[in-house]
Amino acid sequence: MGRHKAILLAAVVLAGGTLCARPAAAQTFQNYRCADGTNFIVAFYDYDKRAFVQIDGTSLPLKKRVTLSGARYSGAGITLKIGKSGTTVQHLKRPVTACEQVQRS
Repeated sequence: MGRHKAILLAAVVLAGGTLCARPAAAQTFQNYRCADGTNFIVAFYDYDKRAFVQIDGTSLPLKKRVTLSGARYSGAGITLKIGKSGTTVQHLKRPVTACEQVQRS
């Protein structure tokens, strides 16, 4: 391939990548404060079944797990349960603690 064809091909690929870029999917962020002093943020994306948690300065995805009611996510030693009766989190081998959603202003 000649130099001019390679440059043209690179320009077409770059232009196509920017022209076809999709907007970011909708997301929901929830802030929580727990009885033991733990604070964390959870992000949910429309296209993904996982919950993305930022806790203790670390960000990680939690896989959705099967549960009879509500929602349960876990991974890397963290379990997050969101149900009608409330939200709990267990991490770093600490006991399960109750958490409540905090509204950011």
